[in-house]
Amino acid sequence: MLRKYLARIYVTLRPSVLDPAGTAVQSGLSHMGYDNVEHVRIGKYIELHLTAVDEKTATEQLDRMCNRLLANPTIENYRFDLKEVAVEMGASM
Repeated sequence: MLRKYLARIYVTLRPSVLDPAGTAVQSGLSHMGYDNVEHVRIGKYIELHLTAVDEKTATEQLDRMCNRLLANPTIENYRFDLKEVAVEMGASM
């Protein structure tokens, strides 16, 4: 029996990496009168559905996806939330 999961993945630059896009957004906000905004960092949000036999397997698959494609481990960190959304009866891997 396979379980269906919703993964919400957050990818951010490592703190030691400069973020020119964040700097540009902060500058733009300041020019719009939002002088109270500081330390803007730009990242990525990814949502996907996957099926797996259990949460441990889904977590391991997500770690591999993030390390190989969704994030650049050299300059980015990632974290994800995983939520079971359905169970598929009679499915096989």
